[in-house]
Amino acid sequence: MLNNDSIPTPITTAVTRDTAIIHSAKPQTPYQVLRLLPKDATPAQQDSAIQEWFEPKEIHYSSRPDTLHLPGQEIPRDLKEVNLPHYYRENFFSNNTMYHPELNIERIGVSGAPIPYTIQNDSFATGMLILCFLLITFTLSRISDFIIRQAKHFFSPTKSKQILDETGSEIKFQFLFVGITCLLYALLYYFYTNHFVANTFVFSSEYILLFIYGITIFASMIGRMGLYWIVNSVFFTKRNNLQFQGALLLITSLEGVVLFPLVLLLAYFQFSVQNAIFYTATIVFLAKILTFYKSYTIFFSQKGGFLQNILYFCALEMIPLISLWSGLLVITENLKINI
Repeated sequence: MLNNDSIPTPITTAVTRDTAIIHSAKPQTPYQVLRLLPKDATPAQQDSAIQEWFEPKEIHYSSRPDTLHLPGQEIPRDLKEVNLPHYYRENFFSNNTMYHPELNIERIGVSGAPIPYTIQNDSFATGMLILCFLLITFTLSRISDFIIRQAKHFFSPTKSKQILDETGSEIKFQFLFVGITCLLYALLYYFYTNHFVANTFVFSSEYILLFIYGITIFASMIGRMGLYWIVNSVFFTKRNNLQFQGALLLITSLEGVVLFPLVLLLAYFQFSVQNAIFYTATIVFLAKILTFYKSYTIFFSQKGGFLQNILYFCALEMIPLISLWSGLLVITENLKINI
C-alpha cells in the first residue's frame, strides 16, 4: 500500500491484470503510468506519478502560413488583417443569423398563442393597487375620527343640519379618497370592457386606456360637484350648500373604500365579472339613495318638496351618471380595434 503523501518511484516492470506481459519500456502516455499504480491510488498519488514521468515543455506553435487551399488558387489571406477587402470576408454562411448572435434569430417551429394581458401579471398595476391600499390605510388612520363624526351626523335628524369643522388636511384627504375612487372605477370599467366589449385597442399599452378612463371619471365627478355648487348657490343658502358638499365627499370617499376589495378579487382571485357588476351596481345604488336622502333632509324637508327633490336629484345626479356611462361607451368604441 502507498502512503497518502508518497510519490511512487519509477517502475520498470509491471504485470497486467489478465496476462503476464512484462513492460520494461518507459511509459509514453499518462494512461500507461496510471496502469502501473495500484487500484487504490489516490488522485494526489496519481498526479505525483505523472509528474515524475513527464516534464512540461514549452509549446512552439508553427509560424508557417496555411497552405491548405484548392490547387491552382492563391494562398488565402488572414481574416484578421485590417486592410483586408470585404469580399475576402464573405462566404456562404456570412448572412446566416446562426453565426451572428447580435442579430435577431428566427425561431424554428410553430409560434404559440400570446399570453393575454392580465392585471396580476402587471407589476405596475400591482404597485398601483399596493399604493392605493397604503393611502387608504394611512388616510383612514388620520381622519377616522372625523369620518365617524360625519357618519353620526349623517343619519341624526337633530345634528344633520350642523356644519362640522373641517381642517385643511381633512379636506385634502377626502379629495385623495375621491381620486382613489375614480381610479378604482376606471379599473372596474376596464375589466368590464375586456370581458364584454373588446380586448384589443389602438394603444400598445393598457396604461393609456386606464389613464383615459380615470381622467374621464375624475372629470365627471369634479364636474358634478361643481354643478351642485352652482345650482345650490343660486337656490339655497351657503350653509346648506356646505353641508351637502361635505356629505357628497363622504359618500364618494366611502365608495372607494368598499370598492377596493372588489378590485382585488377581480385582479387576483378570478372573481366572476357578472357578480362584480351586481356588486358595483349595488354600491352605486346605495350611494345614490344616500345622496337623495341628504338632498331631501338638507334642502326640501321643511318645505315638503318631495317631488322637487326627485326633479333635483334626476337633473343633477342621474343625468351626469348616464352621460358618464355614454361617454365611456363612445370612448371605448372609438379606441377598440374591430377584428
